[in-house]
Amino acid sequence: MAAYFVGKLKKFNLPLAVRGTDFQKAVWNTMLKIPAGKTMSYGEIARKIKRPRAFRAIGQASHHNNIPIVIPCHRVVGSNGDLTGYGGGISRKKWLLSHEGAAIK
Repeated sequence: MAAYFVGKLKKFNLPLAVRGTDFQKAVWNTMLKIPAGKTMSYGEIARKIKRPRAFRAIGQASHHNNIPIVIPCHRVVGSNGDLTGYGGGISRKKWLLSHEGAAIK
């Protein structure tokens, strides 16, 4: 974890045994594919998992993510690019995205 915070690690490579519904796991697996320095909207995730109207449920799945740095829910933004809810607070989300080099509003 320390390597991530000093900028030497962009993607975690470790086995995950997450507990959640099939829907939550689909959302989390999609989040795992968002590269450092990039963002994806809730709507984009909904379309990727073939549930195009489930963008609010994507937010709930994100809220139930117990390993938020490893499964990078901070990389998920509103459809207009706005930084929306994050369990650690918007200021932390902004810091994490900035740390990873993402272009943010």
